[in-house]
Amino acid sequence: MGQNDEIKKLMEAQDLMLPPPGQEPQRQHYFIKKCREIIRAKSDKMGRPLTACSVCMGCQMNARDSEKLIGILEQAGYQMTEDENADFVIYNTCTVRDNANQKVYGRLGVLNGMKKKNPHMRIALCGCMMQEESVIQKIKKSYRFVDLIFGTHNIFKFPELLYRMLESDGRVIDIWQSTDQIVEDLPIVRKYPFKSGVNVMFGCNNFCSYCIVPYVRGRERSRRPKDILREIVQLAADGVVEVMLLGQNVNSYGKNLEESVSFAELLREVEKIDGLERIRFMTSHPKDLSDELIQVMKESQKICRHLHLPLQSGSTRILQAMNRRYTKEQYLELAWKIRREIPDIAITTDIIVGFPGETLEDVEETIDVVRQVKFENAFTFLYSKRTGTPAAAMENQTPEAVAKEGFDKLLKVVQDTARERVALLQGQTLPALAEEVNSQDVSLLTGRLSNNTIVHFPGDASMIGKIMDVRLEACHGFYYVGKAVQV
Repeated sequence: MGQNDEIKKLMEAQDLMLPPPGQEPQRQHYFIKKCREIIRAKSDKMGRPLTACSVCMGCQMNARDSEKLIGILEQAGYQMTEDENADFVIYNTCTVRDNANQKVYGRLGVLNGMKKKNPHMRIALCGCMMQEESVIQKIKKSYRFVDLIFGTHNIFKFPELLYRMLESDGRVIDIWQSTDQIVEDLPIVRKYPFKSGVNVMFGCNNFCSYCIVPYVRGRERSRRPKDILREIVQLAADGVVEVMLLGQNVNSYGKNLEESVSFAELLREVEKIDGLERIRFMTSHPKDLSDELIQVMKESQKICRHLHLPLQSGSTRILQAMNRRYTKEQYLELAWKIRREIPDIAITTDIIVGFPGETLEDVEETIDVVRQVKFENAFTFLYSKRTGTPAAAMENQTPEAVAKEGFDKLLKVVQDTARERVALLQGQTLPALAEEVNSQDVSLLTGRLSNNTIVHFPGDASMIGKIMDVRLEACHGFYYVGKAVQV
C-alpha cells in the first residue's frame, strides 16, 4: 500500500458529524474531507468538475511543497490543469530576488482579468514571498481579488485554510512568523514516478548578509530520521529509484534533534534501503562539510558523484562581508580534498557578482578559484538587493556597470573551465537515468549521469525511469549526445 493510500484510509475514517480533531495531521484529513463535500456540490451545480492550477516558482524546496499542495487539491476533489484560467489558482512564490516578486505581481494582473470574466474563480498565494510584511500590505491594498494568502510555516494547514476560503465570501490571510512544527502524512502527488525530492530539514540559521531565506523560511528544523527513512522506504516500494534530500543547508542536519544525528549518519541509513539506486542532496554549506561526509560519499555505491558547493565569492574580504564564515583558502582546501578523495566527482557552485563593495580585483579572486577548482558548472548571478537583509542597507553598493563588467568576465572563465571538465568524459560508457523524452527531438531521451551531466540518446518512452549504460559520443559543452549500450 502506497503512502497516499494510507492517507486516504485515514481521511475516510474522519467523522464529519464531529468537531474537527485538535491533533495533526488528523485535523487536516478532516478538512480535506469537508472540502470534498463542498467541491462535489459545486461541481454538481456547474455540471462539470472543478479545475485547479498550481504554479510553482523557485527552488527544489518550493517544488516539493507544490507536490503537497497538488496532492491536497486532488484529494479535495479538484481536477488539476496547467491552464491558469481555472476555478482555483495557487501561486507558490519565491522571493530570493526582487524580479521574482515582480513576476508574481505581473501574473496577478492577468489573473484579475480572468476573474472578472469568471467571478467564481478563486486565487491563492503562498510561499516565501508571503512572509514579507510589505508584500502582504501591497496585496491587501492593490490586489484585493486574491482570496487566500498563507506562508511557508503553515503550509500543512492548507486543507483547513482552503475550507475557510470555500466557506467564506471574504479574504483568508494566515501568516505565521515562525514555527517548530513538522506535520507528516499529508497527500503528495509527485511530478516524476521514478524520482522524488525528500525534505530532511526546513529553515536556515546561516544569515548570509545578502539572503532573505532565514527570514522567510525560519530557523532550522530537522525531521526525525525515522520519518525520513519511512518516507523513502515507501517511495522505493512505489518505484522511485532516485531521491534528492533537500535542505537549505543539509550539512547542519540533526543539530536540533533530541538525539543528535549527523547528515553523514543519515546518508548511511538511506543507502541501506532496498530498491533505491541513487541518492542526491542539496544544498551543502562549505563551512559545515565534514570529513565524515566526504568519507561516506567516497565509500557509497548509491550517492551520486555530484556535490553542489556554493562559493558565492573568491574574495575573502567579500566572503566576510557576506557572513559566509570561510576564507578563499579554506574553500580551496576543501575543494581539493574532495577532488583528491573522490576523483570522479563533479563539483558545481553558485557565484554572486556585484555584492556591495566588490571591485574588479575581488572578481579576479573569484576567477582564480574557478580556474583552480574547475567547476563542472557554476550558476552565476548579478547581486540582487533584497530589502530586509543587511547587505541591502550597506552604503557601498557596487555600480551596475562595474558589476556587469565583472560578471561577463567571470562567465567566460566559468564556461571555458566547465567545458574542459565535462569534455573529460568523452568516449566513456556511464550509467544514465532516462528522465524524459527530449523536448527538441522525440526520437531522443534525455538522461542524467551520476555526476549530473545531461546526455541525450536514442530511445523511447518505455525506457523512462530506467538506469542504463550510455556511451558518451559527442560533447557539446555542458551536455553529451550518446547511445545506449546493451549489456
